[in-house]
Amino acid sequence: MGILFLVRHAQASFLEQNYDKLSALGEAQACHLGEYWARRQIVFDRVCAGPCVRQKDTLRLVSNAYSKAGLKFPDPLVLPEFDEYQGEAVLEHSLPGLIENDQSIRALHAAFKSSSGSAGRRATFQKLFEAVIGKWVRGAICPPGVETWLEFCSRVNSGLAKFLAAGSRGERVAIFTSGGPIAVAMQRALQLSPESTLQVSWMSRNSSWSEFLYAAERFTLSGFNSHGHISDPAMLTYR
Repeated sequence: MGILFLVRHAQASFLEQNYDKLSALGEAQACHLGEYWARRQIVFDRVCAGPCVRQKDTLRLVSNAYSKAGLKFPDPLVLPEFDEYQGEAVLEHSLPGLIENDQSIRALHAAFKSSSGSAGRRATFQKLFEAVIGKWVRGAICPPGVETWLEFCSRVNSGLAKFLAAGSRGERVAIFTSGGPIAVAMQRALQLSPESTLQVSWMSRNSSWSEFLYAAERFTLSGFNSHGHISDPAMLTYR
């Protein structure tokens, strides 16, 4: 029986011009994760990351912590199947029309635009984002040139099948990815509906990991959203 660790990237630069880079807090989260695993002698046979900078840099900082502890960490692969869904593209293509034609989206957008302070902007944007992405998951909006929810799930499941089948029996492996692919893995393990899968995607904390047991056709959840490396509540983030 193999063990898969699915790791959500550490905190990225939310609401900044370039989201796809770790914040200072995110870098600290990733370092703590690597140090925590290294202290416990958690050794991996293979690791990979999605193509996003935030995913690869989380892996890199964990690897650095292993090196400092004198432990080996596998050379990583980068697999595009573990990229996050195209949330920014969904918003860019769909939001103008939704603001014009959907009263609830118009109200959420107005609340975001009038919000102030980091906490207020984060909270109001998240409500807007969840509402728009929910429509995309249900197929109510299909932006041109953007993969559908079903295509996204198929991509992630294809990546899981390919990566897990490439190794030997009984390995411990890790994939550094994002909340969406982790939710798809949860869907695979628990047979969740699309709506429940989306709700799970909002629950993954930055730099947390979820564990799955796998063998042949078996894929079973062992633990979700672990964050024992974070002792300071102020360092626990979702965005």
